[in-house]
Amino acid sequence: MKKAERFGRILDWFRANVPVAQSELNFSDPFQLIVAVVLSAQCTDKRVNLVTPELFRRFPSPQAMAAAEEEDILELIRSVSYPNSKARHLKGLARKLTDDFGAEVPHTVEELMTLPGVGRKTANVVASIVYDEPVIAVDTHVFRVSHRLGLSRGKTPYEVEKDLEKYIPLHERAVSHHWLILHGRYTCTARAPKCSGCGLKDWCRHYEKSTSDKSRFSNAED
Repeated sequence: MKKAERFGRILDWFRANVPVAQSELNFSDPFQLIVAVVLSAQCTDKRVNLVTPELFRRFPSPQAMAAAEEEDILELIRSVSYPNSKARHLKGLARKLTDDFGAEVPHTVEELMTLPGVGRKTANVVASIVYDEPVIAVDTHVFRVSHRLGLSRGKTPYEVEKDLEKYIPLHERAVSHHWLILHGRYTCTARAPKCSGCGLKDWCRHYEKSTSDKSRFSNAED
């Protein structure tokens, strides 16, 4: 199957079966989103959503967080992964937003990446969700699912991002990011993918290979 056809079939399935897909992080403005995404690195959205209500109550704006003591931020986010570095990043991020961007979250991926704790993935998430920029954030779920489905063989998140952008229409890049994340989170899981109940298995390179391997093994036993 040619790659363009594989993309077409998979995107058609998502359109028909997952018409609405969005972030599972809770937020009410761009500042809250970027804070939540920074906290979500190597941490579950569920855990982040438990932490952020009190964090946002105490520090509802970049100015408030920039003025906070790092230890006070740390105390509120201790249950997330790498809390010490994330507390430092959040204070630095809030200070830079306040000093350099008028306390507004910038629009472009390049500007977003100048903020402490914000790499390309985080910048793409924020630009996509808040400003509807046609970019695709590649996290561990998107990276894994893209490889298993046969959408990319890229060795880095950036290479996978570029492969996805070649075949996914501009207007669907934002939702495609969520389609792939949610598929990886609940169906195409890292350790035990639920292949038998997956609606994409007919076009999945991983499933095709695994069933072919089982068939060869069975024939060898016979």
